[in-house]
This record gives sequence, C-alpha cells and structure tokens, in this order.
Amino acid sequence: MPDRAGPVRPESAPPRWIAQHRPPEQALFSGVYGLVLASALAAALDATGEKADPGADALWVLLTALASGAAHGYAHVIAQRASGDRAATTNRRQLVFAEWPLVAAVLPTVAMLLAAVAGWWAESTAVDVALVFNTVALFGWGTWAARSAGHGWPSSCLAGGLDMVIGLVIIIANALIK
Repeated sequence: MPDRAGPVRPESAPPRWIAQHRPPEQALFSGVYGLVLASALAAALDATGEKADPGADALWVLLTALASGAAHGYAHVIAQRASGDRAATTNRRQLVFAEWPLVAAVLPTVAMLLAAVAGWWAESTAVDVALVFNTVALFGWGTWAARSAGHGWPSSCLAGGLDMVIGLVIIIANALIK
C-alpha cells in the first residue's frame, strides 16, 4: 500500500516554502551588515548631554549606509578588476547595486529617527526602539538563513541567537557608554 503521507523529505532539506523564498547570500550579508551599521550609528549619534537632533542623525545613518554600500560594491569591482579574470562578465554597476539590502536594512532605523523629528517620541526612545528592532531582525535573519540551509528549528534558533548577540553587544555598549 503506498504511503499517503507524501514524499519523504531528507532531514537536511529545508521546508518547501523556505526553500522557495531562500534569501540570496548577498542579501543576507548586506542586510546583516546594514542592521549592525544602523544600530552602531544610532547608538553613537544619540550622545548624552548633547542637544537631540534626530533629523541630522537620520541623515547621517542614511548617508553612511549609501556610502558603505557604494564602497563595498566598488571594492567588488576593484577586486574583480585586480583578479585579472577576463571570464568574469558581471556588470560593474550590478556589483555596486547588489548592495541595496545594506541601505534597505537601515531604513527602519531612519524611519524611527524621523518619527522623533515629527515629535511622535523622543530621539532616545527612537534609538532604543531601533536597537531592539534591529536585534530582533538579526535573530530573524539568522534563523531564516539556517532554516533555508536545512537546519532544524533548535539549531536555527541557536544560529539566530548567535546573530542576535551582535545587537545585544551594541545595546550593552550603548548603556555602558551613557
């Protein structure tokens, strides 16, 4: 009698939905980098004892992300050029624009700082919320990446937890410095 439970999936294979929505490696790399960058900048720009200027801080976070993304993409261009690999046909503009997840990852932090400009909350609250949001997002990215690689829930959550530690270090450093 045939098995009605469906095809047997190897333990290392990710669930179908996760496999279909697997994030590209470049998006994961740039997204995580952008979250860490946004957290570190927001924490550093929210200096105690200075007049709050969340608009300028939001602009600095966005400009730094744009500059970092462009610099990282251009570094790929330079590395490709220096390798002398004539077979590499990747469009140089594509290498630079492939860094868009870095810029996209800072947008929630920028939005939270702009909400402080609108008077919805204080800049320090915006920074605190951004740090927590980015830390939770790091957990999510780490867990999703591990699940899409075929890991089970326990090891995926452990991977996400290890990614989350980066955000927690920034939160702790922010609290200790202030």
